[in-house]
Amino acid sequence: MEEETIIMAALSTLAPPTLTDLTGSTLSLTLHHHSRLSSLLCSPSLFSLALHHLHSLSLTRKTLLIAKLLLSSLHHLTRHFHPPTLIPPHPATTITRRDLDAALLLVFLCDVHQQNPEILRKPHAEWREGLRKHCSETVLRQSSVGVHYGGVLLPYVEMVIRCWRFVGVMAGCAVKGGREVAAAPAAVVALPAVEVRGGGDWCAICREKMSEGRDVPASH
Repeated sequence: MEEETIIMAALSTLAPPTLTDLTGSTLSLTLHHHSRLSSLLCSPSLFSLALHHLHSLSLTRKTLLIAKLLLSSLHHLTRHFHPPTLIPPHPATTITRRDLDAALLLVFLCDVHQQNPEILRKPHAEWREGLRKHCSETVLRQSSVGVHYGGVLLPYVEMVIRCWRFVGVMAGCAVKGGREVAAAPAAVVALPAVEVRGGGDWCAICREKMSEGRDVPASH
């Protein structure tokens, strides 16, 4: 896991007071993310609007959403390595509330697709309740770990790595000479591959038509 090694090696160089500050700020940011996601899942109208917004986006724009979340998350980590006055916030590291909500919901749907795919096999009208219960169980499990370096930073780093891999896989799907080129081997191995048989189906998450024989990132 090259990405995890890079991030954890960098964090290990921080002085104890800085690491404590990072842990505290990461906890606050994580709670904020949980709050935004919970608000979506607890409100039928907000969830419907957010899901409709995701369905209206192309796979390229969904990738851009994840990339924005990735940049914002990496900025949160890296700003603890330099005095704030030396590195002014870059516009690319900021994310609007609508984009944040959409990105968090998209990442959550991908996680659920891996951990409890039965939820997403139900009719869309039943998704919200199943997703809400899954989210509550996930938050409870993370809360039981306790507030400390590993319990706070490791789940955050894992989220960053998932975004990193997703963006890496999509960036590797370049088009050369009118043909789709496979992603880098390391990126493909990092995510399960699924061969689509028959073709013509639409992914419930990406809303992209899946052609026969094509490998789709994250088992979509």
